Amino acid sequence: MQLPIHPNWEKALEKELKAPYFNDLLAFLEQEYKQHNCYPAENLIFQAFNSCPLDQIKVVLLGQDPYHGPRQAHGLCFSVPEKEKHPPSLINIFKEIAADTGKDYPQSGNLQSWADQGVFLLNATLSVRAAAAGSHQKKGWEQFTDAVIQHVSEVNNNVVFLLWGGYAKKKSKLIDSAKHLILSSGHPSPLSANRGYWFGNKHFSQCNTYLEAKGKRGIDW
Repeated sequence: MQLPIHPNWEKALEKELKAPYFNDLLAFLEQEYKQHNCYPAENLIFQAFNSCPLDQIKVVLLGQDPYHGPRQAHGLCFSVPEKEKHPPSLINIFKEIAADTGKDYPQSGNLQSWADQGVFLLNATLSVRAAAAGSHQKKGWEQFTDAVIQHVSEVNNNVVFLLWGGYAKKKSKLIDSAKHLILSSGHPSPLSANRGYWFGNKHFSQCNTYLEAKGKRGIDW
């Protein structure tokens, strides 16, 4: 199974892409995609990488799994294609952006424009079987994406890491907090948000304040 990835990332991740565990992961994915409906489409598995080269990253937003419903996952965490219904977590993200920045609630749930500005929209697991949440966990993806997070921390400077929810917060140990900003809060899912762990975190304005203080252009959320 061949997965297209931006040359900038291919060079940076050469060791991981050639590791035995990654070959095992590719063999697993080849069988899964042959035998089941899986998301996203094969050519979109590395969409986050292909949309945001390593040297252009300003923000890392970490999700857990791709959406496992039809027509939703397209390789960017929390994002859905144009004209698709907004999932509950994305609705709460957009509500917080509106409250925090004063922007209008957007019509489109496609976050490609964020990726184009340097927001690396990374899921910890980059694929999933249809209607089977978590089905591709513990097959090698987490080892790979942990290495990616650590590499971004090591080679880049002044990146904002957005860690939402308990799973994402555990990744803070991979990040050098002396050279980056880590913003953590509850997850935007309704269960967490309705308990008061999401709304009011003001991560979007805090992110831009930090980037601008470091001489970078803020993100148009």
